[in-house]
Amino acid sequence: MSTLPIDDMSRTYIEHSMVIDNFVIKVGNQIKDSLCRVFSDGVQYQWKENDDRVIIPDASIMCNIRDRRNVSFTGVPRFVMEVLSDATEEYDRNEKMQIYCKVGVSEYWIVDWRKKQVEIYMFDWKEDGTGYAYLFKKITEQNKEELQLVMFPNLKIGFDELFQMM
Repeated sequence: MSTLPIDDMSRTYIEHSMVIDNFVIKVGNQIKDSLCRVFSDGVQYQWKENDDRVIIPDASIMCNIRDRRNVSFTGVPRFVMEVLSDATEEYDRNEKMQIYCKVGVSEYWIVDWRKKQVEIYMFDWKEDGTGYAYLFKKITEQNKEELQLVMFPNLKIGFDELFQMM
């Protein structure tokens, strides 16, 4: 029996995983009594609008967990977060953002642990029906008290909690 090599395309740093874990633990504890669930980067989504290709966000909030096909969710999460790494930044900012817009994700966070920065994007629709993303707010150390989930205003995660590294 041959062994397959482990291919780590992203070469992610521990800090990348810690930001995801911080979000999932903090928000997950607040949302556990609702119909919604917070998922980390092991959960995959598969949408016909994306030619049934699998997408795996770093974190997501899904409110209809019954929308599944085998191991993939087919429903659309209301919130998605991607934590940047050198290998995925262009993909997260471009192709993934377009996919999330096309399928109807409401809120998209791009988190850069290197800069300690959160970009909150919202999606809207033009008159012709095409979707587009716009930067709703950029959160840094200077305005960190403004960090807030737009689609889930009752859920709280502080800037320092998100970026806590040990």
